[in-house]
Amino acid sequence: MRHMRWNGVFGVVLLALAACSAEQPVESPRPALVVHPGGGAEAALSAYAGEVRAREESPLSFRVGGNLVRRNVDAGARVQKGEVLALLDPGDFALQAQAAQAQLAAADADLVRARGDRDRYAKLVGDKLISQSAYDAQVAAYKAAEGQARAARAQMDVMRNQEGYSQLRAPRDGVIASRQAEAGQVVAAGQTVFILAADGGREVAIGLPENRIRDFSVGQPVMVELWNAPGQRLPGTIREIAPAADAQTRTYAARVSLVGDAQQQVELGQSARVYVQENGSKAALKLPLSAIQRGDEGRTTVWIVDPATGKVRAQAVQLGRYGEASVPVLGGVKASDWVVAAGGHLLRDGQTVVPVDRNNRPLRVAAGGDAANIASRPE
Repeated sequence: MRHMRWNGVFGVVLLALAACSAEQPVESPRPALVVHPGGGAEAALSAYAGEVRAREESPLSFRVGGNLVRRNVDAGARVQKGEVLALLDPGDFALQAQAAQAQLAAADADLVRARGDRDRYAKLVGDKLISQSAYDAQVAAYKAAEGQARAARAQMDVMRNQEGYSQLRAPRDGVIASRQAEAGQVVAAGQTVFILAADGGREVAIGLPENRIRDFSVGQPVMVELWNAPGQRLPGTIREIAPAADAQTRTYAARVSLVGDAQQQVELGQSARVYVQENGSKAALKLPLSAIQRGDEGRTTVWIVDPATGKVRAQAVQLGRYGEASVPVLGGVKASDWVVAAGGHLLRDGQTVVPVDRNNRPLRVAAGGDAANIASRPE
């Protein structure tokens, strides 16, 4: 009797499980945004952020130290060659110049006296009234006085120059790019007070990656796109590449010269993006960053839709340098493959999907790789 009762219980459980499984709906295919790997010359372009700079940027500083008593210009001011930009306290320099002038006067007086003594001794030695050695001593004294006078005159010129160095003047026409000192500050000789961006050429300063530095060369043509003018690309060339990498950023500083009228379309300090066609680049295809997945054992993969069945499979790929929104594909996919561009983290190998375009319209994916829009509902 007990055995029959247990059989009845098992029968009820099996019936309940069968009913539950019968009620579970079959999983419908999931929509998946698919794209072809992009190709063409754009795939081999690399973009580097930069800033518009003057070709000649001069740090301006006083040749002497002192107290900065006046600053005549600020950042952004246009200046002319010879214009006084800042002034040090000239008091000490004026006193030093006066002292040097007094020393020169004393040296000139000694020179006049020594010249008179030499002339008198020359007459006496001619009359045999003094010895030749006494005359030679007077000649030597005169030459020493003459040298002292020249030294005093040179010292006075130095002091006058020092007094003139208390005025910082613009060496050429240009724009003050930055100011690094304030009135009342004590500055040392050679300490930068202003940065002058000279009139003339305009360039874009960028940094090139250390691992691809051999892909770039001086004279290589590039395109420059300003941040405030998207889509408008200006022609330029790489003018120079630093011979050594920066110790902190590990990038090579480079300058891009703008060509022709493009220099008139930029202003100092503007943000820009430089597009470079890398020499010997193997990149022929590219995919959006959202298509890239992390597969088993750390492999980089993408999901490819089988045209015949609509099922997805994971495909390992080799990628180039990551860009702002896309990445070059060096191997693993073909231009005709349909790659899942979004939602790949929700898929599993062998799952059936309904390919859709960016407007969420279903696509019929043919075996040849072509696609056509179909009805608004999946088949």
